[in-house]
This record gives sequence, structure tokens and C-alpha cells, in this order.
Amino acid sequence: MTKLTLLINSLMLLLITSTHAQTATPKYKIANTFAIKGDGPWDYLVSDDATSRLFVSHGGITQVVDSYSGELLGTIPNTKGVHGITLDQADQKAFISCGRDTSVSIVDLSSYALLSKIKVTGVNPDAILYDKFSNQVFVFNGRTANVSVIDAKSDTVTTTIQLSGKPEFAVTDGKGKIYVNIEDKSLVAVIDAKTLSVINEWSLAPGTGPSGLALDNVTHRLFSACDNKMMVILNATNGLFIDTVAIGGNPDGCVFDPVSKRAFSSNGEGTMTVVQEDKGDKFRLLSTIDTHKSARTICLDAKTHHLYLPYAEYGDIPPATKTTPNPKAPLKPGTFTILDIAPM
Repeated sequence: MTKLTLLINSLMLLLITSTHAQTATPKYKIANTFAIKGDGPWDYLVSDDATSRLFVSHGGITQVVDSYSGELLGTIPNTKGVHGITLDQADQKAFISCGRDTSVSIVDLSSYALLSKIKVTGVNPDAILYDKFSNQVFVFNGRTANVSVIDAKSDTVTTTIQLSGKPEFAVTDGKGKIYVNIEDKSLVAVIDAKTLSVINEWSLAPGTGPSGLALDNVTHRLFSACDNKMMVILNATNGLFIDTVAIGGNPDGCVFDPVSKRAFSSNGEGTMTVVQEDKGDKFRLLSTIDTHKSARTICLDAKTHHLYLPYAEYGDIPPATKTTPNPKAPLKPGTFTILDIAPM
């Protein structure tokens, strides 16, 4: 065999190996499980990528956890019925929606001390979003279908935006547009951060009951996790339907990693769906990762590309009674855990 033949064969082998590496399904693993003290329900969590901290809703408190070790760094009390947390890095504040007392707690990002607690102009504040473009916080009130807008400098409610239905998760493009899923109407509403008004509503059909929402701010694609086991992808510029991808059951969270160009849906059935965005508006199911039943919300550390999903164990559903005709399964004490999922 000549040197030229050896060289050609080596180049062919290198090309085949490279192609296989690019097309092989990437793997994810549960890198850590963080057992967090305390009981009670939970909802959203958010990653402070710069300091490797997780802010976690948990019952009537908000817990701050080291995202590498799972160490509990601090506890923010009196966040009754906490749903969501959003971070204003410029002013070093966290804004926390408290559903049970229709308020937002504003705390110092370093000391976790309460700076202010303000009432919102709706009932059951749920999702919450800081928009750097307008330096405003948007609080989405589930039971009154409206949005309380807070000035992040003065910590005061400046206006209220009416919506056509129940808001769920929201994202910002950082350029003046806020997108929010309208759960009971299966829509995405678009809010102008300058005029503080709804400027568009886009159908998510064939998706129904949208919850988690994510955005690719480069290709301007919205990813909406819907309760009929599909992720609906829309054009964020004009609202045109692009595609759907099958996901797991009982989804509640959705995030997008701009580096890997992947959208992730956390599904309460006990899975995480990974959707790959390819060139030319092509989207495909990349993989389905086993997580844990009830791990329905999610956040992404964009620096490490780790994903975090909280869950807890449930007991058996008790028998129905006259006073409790539709009993729910109780949470098992001491089982609240955060999954740390890492790309391999």
C-alpha cells in the first residue's frame, strides 16, 4: 500500500468519524441530585449564571441554592404562595411573585434582605419577568388575566395591561417585545414594552393549554410547550406557524439553549424532551431523558448548559369525603429534590 493510499484512507476515516460525531444523538445525564430541606409545593426556579446560584420557589419561602454543590445559601421568608422569581442584575434585586397575598417581594441579591413588598393590581401573581430593555418588571396575574407593570428603579406599579385570558410563562426579546402564553385561549400575546399594550395575539393551534415558553432570539422562533403533548414553534416576528414536535405529558416549563440550538421541555410525567433546531426551519426530536415524576418546571444555566428540575414524592390519594370530594395526593415530607442534568 502506497503512502498516498494510506493518506486517502486516513482522510476518509477522519471524515466518517467526524460526520458520525456530528449526527450522533448527544446524551444527557443526571449529574447531581440536591436534597433541599423543607416541605410544600413549588413552581418556577431561576439560575443566576454569574454567581452559580439557583433561586427556587418552595411553599411559603424562596430558597437560594449553590448550583454546583446543592448547598443551601439562604432563605427568603414570607413569600406566600411563591410562583416565580426574576433577577435585575443592574440594580442587584430579585422580584418574587407571591400568589397568596397578591404581592411582589423585592429583595437584595447579595444579602437576601427584603427591600420592599408591594401589592399588585391583580389576583394570584404567577409568572414574573424583568425586561432589561425597558427596566420594568412584568407580573402576570393568573386569576384576573392582567399584567402589573413595576418600575424597577422606584419599585412601584406604574400601569396594568389587560389580557384576553389566563397568562402563563413569558419571555422578552430584549428589544421591546414581551411574549406570554395565554393558557385558556391557546394563544401567544405580544406586549409592546414601550406603549405597554397588547399589539398581537397569535394562535398556537394545533397546540392547546400552553405553559412553558422559550425564545431563540437569533432566528426569532418561539417554542411553546402545550398540554396536548406537543411543542409548537412560531415565528416571533409575524406569528406564523412553523412546526410542531412531540413532547411528554404534563409539561410546565420550557427553556432554550442558544449555543446548542436546543429547546427543552420539562414534563411532569417524568421526562425531559430535547428538541433540536436545525438550519432552514427544521426541528426534530433529539432525545427524551428520564427525570422524575412531578419534575415539571425547569431552568437553564446558560454558562454551564446544565438544566435544573425540582420535584418531590407524592403519597397515595386519600379516600373522598363529603368535605373533600376530590382529594389530592399529599406530598411526602422531606422529599423535595432538584435534579442537575448535564450534557455528556
